[in-house]
Amino acid sequence: MALDHPLIGETADAGHTRSQLIFAGAMLFLTLIFLGLGTWQVQRLFWKLDLIARVDARVTATPAPAPSSTAWPGINAENDEYRRVTATGIFRHDEETLVQAVTDLGPGFWVLTPLEQADGTTILINRGFVPADRRDPAARADGEIEGLVKITGLIRISEPDGAFLRSNNPAGGRWYSRDVAAIATTKGLGQVAPYFIDADATPIPGGLPVGGLTVIRFRNSHLVYAVTWYLLAVMSAGAAYAIQRRKFPET
Repeated sequence: MALDHPLIGETADAGHTRSQLIFAGAMLFLTLIFLGLGTWQVQRLFWKLDLIARVDARVTATPAPAPSSTAWPGINAENDEYRRVTATGIFRHDEETLVQAVTDLGPGFWVLTPLEQADGTTILINRGFVPADRRDPAARADGEIEGLVKITGLIRISEPDGAFLRSNNPAGGRWYSRDVAAIATTKGLGQVAPYFIDADATPIPGGLPVGGLTVIRFRNSHLVYAVTWYLLAVMSAGAAYAIQRRKFPET
């Protein structure tokens, strides 16, 4: 004859209660984590929107003189990239560098040419794009402007090392990124600005290189991420409530 023992039911109930508390606590902990991540993404969203507004203002501003050598140590992407500037000097076409590029005009090369200024310093100018069949300067001789020139364009920050899976090969003359320091060293250019300038679309004799092709695009998925984290927080909180409210059958 089986006898019911009251402690067996009490022990089972206590085990169920402990399990409920553990799982509910874990869900509440996840809720806090997800809320924190969602709030961080909201902060990032406002930071990104502010950055976009500042860059838009720089791009449309009246061009100012390019930063001189005294300001070079403080140049950085957050404060300076895409500033609209002017620079005056003489092109050293014999020291131009071709950097592989893919643009809306197709594959080809960026033409980076040193611009020697009156104070002896140099700024690399990305004069624009040329297709592969016009990479030879002789094939675009009309565009090799001589004498004093004034360039208007956007400050760009150096792109060290190379592109994804493709490192620059200075010795072989193969460049996949606009690495100012490496190009300056390879060409022996002396005192060179730590940035380069993307020339604007001012017409060039012969039509090449084609300037004004700077792409300004900021990835901004922070709102989607924020909504996702907040939804996960709501789901976790709901799961915690459901677990805590669950009734187990009596034993």
